[in-house]
Amino acid sequence: MNPNPILGVFFHWLGGFASGSFYVPFKAVKKWSWEVYWLFGGIFSWIIAPWVLGLILVPHVAQVLAQQPVNVLAWTFFWGMMWGFGGLTYGLTMRYLGMSLGTGIILGLTALFGTWIPPIFDGTIGTKLHGIPGQVILIGSVFALLGIAITAAAGLSKEREMDKEEKRKTIQEFNLKKGILVAIFSGVMSSCFAFGLASAVPISATALRYGANPIWTGLPKIIVITAGGFVTNLVWCSYLLIKNHTAREYFRSYVRDETVKDTISHPERAGGGAAAFAANDPPTRVPLITNYLFSALAGTTWYFQFFFYTMGETQMGKYRFSSWTLHMASIIIFGSLWGIFLKEWRSTSVLSKFLLGIALFTLIASTIIVGYGNLLGLQPGGQQ
Repeated sequence: MNPNPILGVFFHWLGGFASGSFYVPFKAVKKWSWEVYWLFGGIFSWIIAPWVLGLILVPHVAQVLAQQPVNVLAWTFFWGMMWGFGGLTYGLTMRYLGMSLGTGIILGLTALFGTWIPPIFDGTIGTKLHGIPGQVILIGSVFALLGIAITAAAGLSKEREMDKEEKRKTIQEFNLKKGILVAIFSGVMSSCFAFGLASAVPISATALRYGANPIWTGLPKIIVITAGGFVTNLVWCSYLLIKNHTAREYFRSYVRDETVKDTISHPERAGGGAAAFAANDPPTRVPLITNYLFSALAGTTWYFQFFFYTMGETQMGKYRFSSWTLHMASIIIFGSLWGIFLKEWRSTSVLSKFLLGIALFTLIASTIIVGYGNLLGLQPGGQQ
């Protein structure tokens, strides 16, 4: 199969759309605590969807994984666990810094480390940056980081325009020092997914030898990485289920009052738990079936970001490491577009809207520049 970076960029856009969209179904979940819907959705994200799609699209996927040396599986699983810590501390960053500044720092660091650390670690960074294609990709990466920074600036401008009550809901406990430290940790840990993909390259090679279509050879990698992330999330969510006595929410059809903290609208409050119910309040029905369905939909949608990511990665040729930059940029593009669609920016100032527009333009330009660099890499002498 000949690489096609234009098609690869399109696949990364689809992955970004999936990542930017997965939280929308969670908004339809009612009267469940964060740890309840997050763990149930995660079972689909990290276990069911990877295995189902892997079994359907990759011949002998179990044998492919069984053929791997222990060190390949162990390192891939380990990076998945580390990536899990990044996701869990994301909510804590939002608590201390707010959505805009927190997201800007985390995604900026994730894009930077996830793109450039793997080629630095394997010693190929000099070769990749020596030629014009690599230099063009570097320019595209700079554009992506600039777009992320402008997106954060737009969000900060928006937050300054909120009234005190809205700010209190958005930034529960502002603490710059703690927030920066947690954001750095979260950003670095979140980039570990990219490290896992790099360490799992032998898995893709084995899948190809077993007859997998080249475009699906990345799917077995996801099975191992997300299994690691599942363990991290399972441990934390189980702790919260026990601590907050919320495991019963999986089966409870009625509650007396909806006093469960609003962690769906405000993910910075993750882990809030169930609340006390007044004895005299009339019971309210919990939409259990709907909660299960929408949590499963959210989890499956989350998985598709990396389903399309691995498809896009196979199309990028010699410079597939740049896929991570494309992924991060696409996530912010479509996350911002969802914000516009949901009218989150409707009452903001002209300055905030202008900054958001510039950010989107810069991010889209970054994906085009990175794609063009990969296209140059396919030309004769593309590494010169």
